[in-house]
Amino acid sequence: MSHPSVEDIKIKSRGLRGTLLEGLADEVTGSLSFEDQRLVKFHGSYQQDDRDIRDERRRQKLEPAHQFMIRIRAPGGVFTPEQWLKLDAVATTWANHSLRVTTRQTFQFHGVIKRELKATMQAINAAALDTVSACGDVNRNVLGTSNPLQSRLHAQVHDWAQRLSERFLPTTRAYYEIWLDEEKLADSGAEEDPVYGQVYLPRKFKMAVAVPPTNDVDVFANDLGLVAIVDADGGLAGFNVAIGGGMGASHGDAKTYPRLGSVIGFVTPDQVLAIAEAAVTVQRDHGDRVERKHARFKYTIDDLGLDVVVAKMQERAGFALQPARPFAFDHNGDRFGWVEGEDGRWHLTLSLPSGRIADRPGRPHLTGLREIANVHRGQFRLTANQNLVIAGVPAGERKRIDALVQAHALDGENRAPTALARTAMACVALPPCALAMAEAERYLPDFTARLQPLLERHGLADAPILLRISGCPNGCSRPYLGEIALVGKAPGRYNLMLGADHRGQRLNTLYRENITEAEILAELEPLFARYAAERGAGEGFGDFLHRAGVVALPPYPTQVLVEPASRKAALGAAA
Repeated sequence: MSHPSVEDIKIKSRGLRGTLLEGLADEVTGSLSFEDQRLVKFHGSYQQDDRDIRDERRRQKLEPAHQFMIRIRAPGGVFTPEQWLKLDAVATTWANHSLRVTTRQTFQFHGVIKRELKATMQAINAAALDTVSACGDVNRNVLGTSNPLQSRLHAQVHDWAQRLSERFLPTTRAYYEIWLDEEKLADSGAEEDPVYGQVYLPRKFKMAVAVPPTNDVDVFANDLGLVAIVDADGGLAGFNVAIGGGMGASHGDAKTYPRLGSVIGFVTPDQVLAIAEAAVTVQRDHGDRVERKHARFKYTIDDLGLDVVVAKMQERAGFALQPARPFAFDHNGDRFGWVEGEDGRWHLTLSLPSGRIADRPGRPHLTGLREIANVHRGQFRLTANQNLVIAGVPAGERKRIDALVQAHALDGENRAPTALARTAMACVALPPCALAMAEAERYLPDFTARLQPLLERHGLADAPILLRISGCPNGCSRPYLGEIALVGKAPGRYNLMLGADHRGQRLNTLYRENITEAEILAELEPLFARYAAERGAGEGFGDFLHRAGVVALPPYPTQVLVEPASRKAALGAAA
C-alpha cells in the first residue's frame, strides 16, 4: 500500500488539523493514521513504539506498544521552579517517570499513550508552556547560550531566542482547537500563514544564538546561526550570520552529509528578524520538496550556490549584509560547578548523563530536583549539551542547594567523574526511536567505562576529549562535532568518526566503518598513545589527529571560516 507524500499531507491537512481529533477518539487502536502521524509532529509529538517488546507483541498478534514522545517549546531553555514542578508531575502522571533534557535546550517526555495524549498536552499548557513547532517542517526550538557569566548579555541573547521563536510560529489555530478545546474557526483550515504558506517548509529549520567565547549551542550546526558581537561598552552590537548548518545524513547516500554553517556577514539588532525571515522563505521557496533526505537548507545552499542564496536573502531582507566582524570561540562545552554572575547571584551547572532525569538506585535525581524546585527562587536553565544550570541563587542559599544536590547524588557526575563522561552526549536511540540502528543512551555509560582505562593507561585520565554517540546517522546528538563519535550502523556496530575540534568549528571524518566495540577500542588505543607522547601544550585530541595526519577533512564544508575575502569585499561594496 502506497502512502501519500508528506507534501500532499501538508497541503490537504486544513492547516495541520487532518483527522487528528477523530484519530484521538478512536479507542480501537493506540496508533494514529499514517497521515496524522506526520501532522502530529507539527504539534510537538512523535508516535513511537517500544522496540524492546516489538517482536514479542508481533508473536502474540498484538499491535506494537504505541506510545508518544512529546517535546516542549522553550526558546533558550529557561524554566521557572513552578514550571519545573508541573513538568515533573507530567512525567510521573502520564510519561515514563523521567524528564529528558534534549540537545535543543528543552524537555521531552516518553511513553505517553494515545488516550492520555490530550490530557498531557493540557497539563503542559497549564504550566504556561506549549509544544507548538517543537517538531515538524517548521522552525524548531531556538537555542540561546546558557552561559550565566555574562548575565546582561545573556539576557539580551535570551530575548532574541524568544523573539525568533515567536516570530516563526505557525499562525494556524489547529493546536489550540485540537488540544485545548478552543473554538474552531469558521473557515477552519484557511488561515493565511505569511511565512509558511500552505505547505510549510520542505524540512525542519533550526536556529541558535551564541555568545563568544563559549559556543555552547554549537551554533554552526544550525540552519541559521547568530554569533553575538559585543560593542565597546559591553553591549550587543549585533550578530554575525551563519547559514547552512545541519547534522543529518544517511548511510551510503553521498547526496546527504553533515555541514557546518557558512558565515555570510553581520547584521545589527534591528535587522535580525528580516534576515531570519529571508533565510526561512528562501528555503521555503527553493528547498527540495521531492526528496526529503535532500530537503534541508544546507542542500539548497550547496545546490544553488552560497553567493546566490546570500543575494536572494539580501534582496528579500531589503538591505546588504555588512562584512562579518571578528569573533573567537574557545570551546563548545559547559562550565560545571558554581560561578558568580554579574549581579552577585550564583549559578550551579550540573552534568546530567544523556540529559536523563530519573530516580535510579543510588541516584534519585528526579526527586532531588523536585525538592530543589520547591525551595529555589531563581531559574532552571537547560543547556544544549543536555546539562542543567540551577541559576540565580543568592549567596546565602548556596549551602541549602549544595545539601540537596549532595543528598540526591546530583553531584555524582561532577564530584568524581571522568572528564570524558562529564561532557559525553548520546541520543535516545533504542528502544523508542524508530530510526535507531544501534544503542546510544543506554550504551554510553558502558562505552565510557571501557574507554576510560585506555585513557588512564596513557596518562590521559583528565583529558577533555569530546565523545558523542548516535544510534543512527541523523545526528540528534550532533555526533559529527565529536572528537570521537560513534554513529550507529547495526546492532553493536558503529562508524568511528574522529577529528572534530573543541570549538564546534570543524566536523570529524569517517575513520573506520561498521566496526564492533572491540575493534573501536583497538583502533583508539594506539591513537591515545600517540596523543599522549606527541601532543602540544593545550592541543586537543581532534586538533592533534589533524596535525599528525591521522585524519583529513572530508570533501564537503567542514570548517567555519570567518569570511572569505572575496565575499567580504563584495559585501563591503554592496553596503
